[in-house]
Amino acid sequence: MPPRAKAAGKAKGPAKRKLAEEFPPGEVLTDTAKKSWRLGTPVGQGGFGMLYLASNDTTNTVGTNAQYVVKVEPSDNGPLFSELKFYMRAAKPDLISAWIKSHKLKYLGVPKYWGSGLHEKGGKRYRFMVMDRFGTDLQKVFEESGKIFPRKLVLQLGLRLLDILEYIHEHEYVHADIKASNLLLSYKNPNQVYLVDYGLAYRYLPQGVPKEYKEDPKKCHDGTIEFTSIDAHHGVSPSRRGDLEILLYCMIQWLCGCLPWEDDLKNLDYVRDSKIRGREDIKAFMKSCFTAGNEPDELIKFMEVVKKLDYNEKPDYQKLRKILQQGLKSIGATDDDKLDFSDSVAVAGPSSARTTKRKKGEEKEPSNDETDESSAKKRRPDPKKAAIGTKKKASAKKSVPKQSEEEASTSSSATLEVKKTRVRAKKTK
Repeated sequence: MPPRAKAAGKAKGPAKRKLAEEFPPGEVLTDTAKKSWRLGTPVGQGGFGMLYLASNDTTNTVGTNAQYVVKVEPSDNGPLFSELKFYMRAAKPDLISAWIKSHKLKYLGVPKYWGSGLHEKGGKRYRFMVMDRFGTDLQKVFEESGKIFPRKLVLQLGLRLLDILEYIHEHEYVHADIKASNLLLSYKNPNQVYLVDYGLAYRYLPQGVPKEYKEDPKKCHDGTIEFTSIDAHHGVSPSRRGDLEILLYCMIQWLCGCLPWEDDLKNLDYVRDSKIRGREDIKAFMKSCFTAGNEPDELIKFMEVVKKLDYNEKPDYQKLRKILQQGLKSIGATDDDKLDFSDSVAVAGPSSARTTKRKKGEEKEPSNDETDESSAKKRRPDPKKAAIGTKKKASAKKSVPKQSEEEASTSSSATLEVKKTRVRAKKTK
């Protein structure tokens, strides 16, 4: 399992790790396969690593249209080493290509591993990994869209993620940290989305032997608090059903704007208990997320399927796909492979004026538009420091999206008109 951040107050936590020094453009790194990579300009810093544009052509300057990026961090840090285990076992280009062909997919949103190695400079050793270059992350797009995604888009993202999860699950891993900031659009094709950041990826089935269900208080609440699974809240190692539960929470938030427990993310037990209550009464949970009568039937069915999964049970991915495809059909849409973010009108809006304001600097780890595979972030939150939201009562005007306010206004006007009609009718009598 990946190394975890130690609790606040202990001697050597993640803050002690060294930040990578910036290399000048033109630095050449040689991977374990003796392939050379020339670095271009840095495009960002995430966690404890630096990210550079890169090219396998070492004779020319790396241009702004480079198709690769190289992630570099001091060799005695642990996050990139953890990610490398996943990439080297499950993300080699030939493995991904074979899967795409055998499953008749147009593409698979798993980044390809192109090489890695150690590099020495100035008496210091650095670990590096070469991967695909990507575009912006979905969290930025989500916020620019008023924190509401159209229903068609949400269902399409769900279908793409089922493809991704089935692949990594079949290669013995679970992701454990699915969320919008870890979903990046392709650099060349904005209709393709990729799941990145495997810093919390867990090998749940080493050599075909499944890990046992075991609660560990020291590991409670691992992951990103608003999305992490109930198992993780209990300190249980990540599982396939946990990944699907996390995906479900993401789809709900993308569609309605806010999860019910986002009003107090500091209170980890409150978040856990809210999720448990939601699992016990799915319909009531959905009513707390959406306006009455607008609860998406496909998400209710999706949640029911996930609820019935045992810890080590293999999910029926095709059954879950059919549920989401039926959801598209119910709104007169099809999976046309086009991710349309322009329609910001929610099909099913939030049920109340609930919103969560995140603290500056805690909404998202340092990242960049090229790729954001920072693996040192998102460890188990310290209850004193991991606040992502604040416990505030927001007014309806501030927290209800524009379209919901208009609906409320229309409804209020219609009710007033009915009352006037009844008064006139009585006077006539």
